[in-house]
Formats: sequence, C-alpha cells, structure tokens
Amino acid sequence: QVQLVESGGGLVQAGGSLRLSCAASGSMSSKNTMGWYRQAPGKQRELVATITSGGSTNYADSVKGRFTVSRDNAKNTVYLQMNSLKPEDTAVYYCYLFRFKVYWGQGTQVTVSS
Repeated sequence: QVQLVESGGGLVQAGGSLRLSCAASGSMSSKNTMGWYRQAPGKQRELVATITSGGSTNYADSVKGRFTVSRDNAKNTVYLQMNSLKPEDTAVYYCYLFRFKVYWGQGTQVTVSS
C-alpha cells in the first residue's frame, strides 16, 4: 500500500507564491506518475500538473507559466511551486500517484485572497 502525505498549503495574497510537497511511502515501483489535482468548492476535481519518473510533465492550461511541478525520485517526493497565485486557484490540492492504480493524499487547503 502507498501513503501520500502533503504539506505546504496555506493562505496567501493574490500574486504571492506557495510550494506544496508530497512524500510517498510504502510499497511502490520507482516508475510511476505523480502530481497534483485540485478541487474547489462546488466543482469537480481537476488536473493541475503531473510528472513521470522520467521527468515528463503535463499541466492544466490554467496554470501553465505560473506553476512548476518537480520531483525527487530518491526521496519519493513531488513538489508544486505555485507563483502568481490568483483567487481562482483557491482549492484543496490533492497529491496523486499512479502505478497500475491511483493513490490520493488527504489534501491540503490553498486559499488565495484578493
């Protein structure tokens, strides 16, 4: 079983920055895809960014140029650097790992005030 533990959420003013981290532990292959989804109140969970163990990345159009996903394979950790934050980025951010099945973290709240 895989466990994902997120950290780094919080409250920030519009235009500010936050960095999320997610550490994975448990039984897993080093070849996997990790990343981030988010869910705002009343909306469906949506992709933010993903990164493969080989370093290939994928971003939602709404965050391209502002967010950067990265990972440290030795630490089984994925990061999300969020810059130029907007109020519409407010959501619960969930860490994600895919290797034959999907695993989710517990979520961390990001609130961007205007």
